[in-house]
Amino acid sequence: MHSLVTGEAVALELQPAAVPSRLLAAGLDGLIQATLLFGGAVLSGAAASAVSGAATAAITIVMFVLVLIGYPVAFESLLRGRTPGKMALGLRVVRDDGGPIGFRHAFVRGLTGAFIERPGITLFAGGVLTMLLNSRGKRMGDLLAGTVVLQERVAVRGGQVATMPPQLASWAATTDLAGLSDGLALSVRQFLARAGDLTPAAREDLGRRLVSAVLAAVTPPPPAGAPGWAVLSAVLAERRRREEARLGAPAPAASGWGPTPAVGPRPEYGGTPYVGPTPYYGPTPSYGPTPSYGAAPEVPRFTAPAAPPPDDAPATPGPGGFVAPS
Repeated sequence: MHSLVTGEAVALELQPAAVPSRLLAAGLDGLIQATLLFGGAVLSGAAASAVSGAATAAITIVMFVLVLIGYPVAFESLLRGRTPGKMALGLRVVRDDGGPIGFRHAFVRGLTGAFIERPGITLFAGGVLTMLLNSRGKRMGDLLAGTVVLQERVAVRGGQVATMPPQLASWAATTDLAGLSDGLALSVRQFLARAGDLTPAAREDLGRRLVSAVLAAVTPPPPAGAPGWAVLSAVLAERRRREEARLGAPAPAASGWGPTPAVGPRPEYGGTPYVGPTPYYGPTPSYGPTPSYGAAPEVPRFTAPAAPPPDDAPATPGPGGFVAPS
């Protein structure tokens, strides 16, 4: 991954295209161009008897220019940096600042490719060597035009989406998440998605630190005895629900969130009645008295979810009725 800095000084993390992908895209475009040249040659041969030799030579030159230069320039200008070969491989040409290219950039790339890099004086070796030596995989045309070829379709490994533990739904609905930064929320999301790939020691250590950071940013503290993974998952799920509500997006049907009647007084929160979107999940288990966190909040020990049971085995609730996500 490489950082591209836009004109507004915003760093974009983008992935330059690999050399094999670019060579394969160039091969596909070359095959199309060769087909067009062959068709043009057949038409020129058929018309040779009707026109003079000079006219036939002029038609042949124009045909070569249109196919070798006009083909990449026209496609990259009209399709915002893509040719049929690049579209097939998921590649796109952009400016060095990440913006879309224009006709000037496409024209410089087309001229360089036609007369220097491909069948020209370097016979492809110049462009390939430049791509191998450049950290961003630039060929000669990219260096002259100020462009870079990016990989648009990048394989992204999906992770488990944070879900709301039913036992923490009422607590999450009353939390103040203003102190939860986007960076911390992203770290929690990545941790929950990749927790299964970490060693137990690393998962326990990182989980404790994230729980400590989250508890320092949200209020009130969670009920006593809530596992660390459940606290992290509840905070993320509630944050997503509030963002969806703010943007006017409907909440996912599977989550069970939606408008509900007013909920009566809750003794564990001082008997203060509140109205919220908390669904009814049945009797809330007793967590006991809420611990005092003081200046340095006491962090509940992070307990990593156990390995998921077989598909045909029912999930076994843990302490407090929590069921680890599978």
